[in-house]
Amino acid sequence: MAITREQAEALIQEQLIGTIQQKTPEQSIFMRLARKLPNMTSKQTRVPVLDMLPMAYWVNGDTGFKRTSQQAWDNVWLVAEELAVIVPIPEAVVDDASFDIMGEVEPRVIEAIGQRVDQAVVFGINRPSGWGADIITRARQAGNNVAPGGAPDYFDLIMGENGVISKVEEDGYMVNGTMAAMGMRGKLRGIKGTDGHPIFKSDMQGSTQYALDGAPMYFPQNGSFDATIAQLIVGDFSQAVYAIRQDITVKILDQGVIQDPTTKEIVYNLAQQDMIALRVVFRMGWALPNPATRVDEDRTGCPFAYLEPATAVTTKTVTFTVKDNAGTPAAVAGAIVDMNGARLKTDASGKAVFNLRAGTYEAKIKKSGFGTVTETVTVATAAVTKDITLIPNA
Repeated sequence: MAITREQAEALIQEQLIGTIQQKTPEQSIFMRLARKLPNMTSKQTRVPVLDMLPMAYWVNGDTGFKRTSQQAWDNVWLVAEELAVIVPIPEAVVDDASFDIMGEVEPRVIEAIGQRVDQAVVFGINRPSGWGADIITRARQAGNNVAPGGAPDYFDLIMGENGVISKVEEDGYMVNGTMAAMGMRGKLRGIKGTDGHPIFKSDMQGSTQYALDGAPMYFPQNGSFDATIAQLIVGDFSQAVYAIRQDITVKILDQGVIQDPTTKEIVYNLAQQDMIALRVVFRMGWALPNPATRVDEDRTGCPFAYLEPATAVTTKTVTFTVKDNAGTPAAVAGAIVDMNGARLKTDASGKAVFNLRAGTYEAKIKKSGFGTVTETVTVATAAVTKDITLIPNA
């Protein structure tokens, strides 16, 4: 009688494929496109930024008086914030594994760092308190958000006179990079000319490098792009800067305890439980200096713009009303309200209105000839109003 497979199952060795099926880890798209500054030597790095441009005036006649002008600079700060994670693994698991577990974990942790950087810088997701407002928030306050409408024409929304690219150009910048949700690829391929033929690609065989008006286009696959906030983001990425305080540092721990961050209870005792832990640390800062230009002397514009999803993300209005300290307070027009780097100028009635997502923001209100006022604004479920009194300098 023949020996069946079931009878010999204990003697049959399973084949183990020598590779793990997985995608290559994705890096930060923002850090690929933005301008890298020299590494930081302390927690804060100061970047001087042009804040006021000098003016020139025509002289009235041969004996007319020549007028004076000023130039001023402001400080923009890069604050190093830390990303870190600890991955504990029993030593017995490492010894018995057929793969280099630590070697498999490390690139995935680095991918997670890139994801967190892109989420915080671009969308403000889990933004560290020391960082300024994210790119989406700044673009929205500058009016650089485009709604798709009921029957969207994506060619006009992107390339047209009031499209996202034009929004950036009207603020004095040239688009040199684009980030988009994966769903945007299908929308681009579906754009057709008046004759019904696709205009995105001339043939169906050659490879396609996605680009908009000559600017390369990236579709982040690290899970960072939030399609509920934007479908597509365009901008002059050379205006965004970042610096590294501590490059990605990997350390293997075999001593010590790991506590729960919330309860402070000891979760693992590495020595007692024969465990090791992979600890990864990364520190960086970023800024969008937005210097004064002849096109945007008040620095209220933004080098980025974005296309909203069909249902725009919910925001709440934050209204500042700025007046002086006279017996009968008068509205202060032309005051700058700086909300974590997003800037607006008060109108004739002394008002500046922001549209912000939930969170806590730091605001600075200033005007030449007055003292600067600092306010903390918390946005939750209702509109916020702030009455500000500026006191003239002595």
